Amino acid sequence: MTGTLFSPLALGELPLPNRIVMAPLTRCRADADNAPHQLHALYYAQRASAGLIVSEASQIVPEGQGYPATPGIHSSEQIRGWRQVTACVHAAGGRMFLQLWHVGRVSHPCYQPDGKLPVAPSALAPSGMVGTPSGPQPFVIPRALEIGELPAIAAAYAQATRNAMQAGFDGVEIHAANGYLLDQFLRDASNQRQDGYGGSVDNRMRLLNEVVDAVTAVVGKDKVGVRISPENSFNDMRDSDPQFLFDAVAAELAGRIGYLHVVEGEDRLNRSSNFDYSALRRLFGGVYVAACHYTATRAASAVADGRADLVAFGRAYIANPDLVTRLQLGLALNAPDSEHFYGGDWRGYTDYPLASR
Repeated sequence: MTGTLFSPLALGELPLPNRIVMAPLTRCRADADNAPHQLHALYYAQRASAGLIVSEASQIVPEGQGYPATPGIHSSEQIRGWRQVTACVHAAGGRMFLQLWHVGRVSHPCYQPDGKLPVAPSALAPSGMVGTPSGPQPFVIPRALEIGELPAIAAAYAQATRNAMQAGFDGVEIHAANGYLLDQFLRDASNQRQDGYGGSVDNRMRLLNEVVDAVTAVVGKDKVGVRISPENSFNDMRDSDPQFLFDAVAAELAGRIGYLHVVEGEDRLNRSSNFDYSALRRLFGGVYVAACHYTATRAASAVADGRADLVAFGRAYIANPDLVTRLQLGLALNAPDSEHFYGGDWRGYTDYPLASR
């Protein structure tokens, strides 16, 4: 499905005016109830010219939180807050999916109800530190989920999807990337289970498959995307054969969801890769969203050559609410204010200037 970066594309029945996606970007600015508020509404509405906005990751249950002030989609306050956001985005002519999130082992007891341990496929702590309200703390050894608990995980994704629809979103994206819970089940360094959810690739994909089935049963396949990150080592992630694993994931998701969103390489490092992302595109066969260090030139080439249908931009969207206009006219981009990426007020959030033409 070739075209230009500025040509329209139909995502199911949802018309996208261009091929530019605002990638999900954690900004840590939710209120005390982990609900979005008026500042979120302004931030996203400013960026409504994107072909599609994917919201910052939002925890589906209280246990799914792993960072301070991240929004959820499991309470009435959060639904009301997100409804304010989607109303403003739609009023500005935009389209928006909510990214559904459970961080799994990448959490800390300070975020867990009653101070319990975070959950994971296996009782293996990642290396590194977790940010908490009292400062960085070492990751703890999580509790391995019992097999009888896993149906409730899929059911929580389904309920979060219902909540997202109530909040006015156009669809949802299942976060199965970047070392969070579903990614932890997929990769063999973090999943060492001996039951039907561990061992073989088919078993490790089982929870993702069940989540996809549960979510699409609520809204249909066209309103669902899945994000994966085959090579991203963020959150201490590894797999012994990522090409074999993620080829299987792409083939398994073919025909079952509206789009596949792929972080092509290391999310935080710009380096060459031997991974064959064209294989994922071929095996999936549907709408393919490419992400990771894309420039305007690379993005235009990827769409024109048919290597991607949509291209997601992250940091560029932090600093450039009018990114579509800037790319289309070849205008210079604002530099992002990294000091205010995570947490704070309007500074480095809603105060970036629009281009003067």
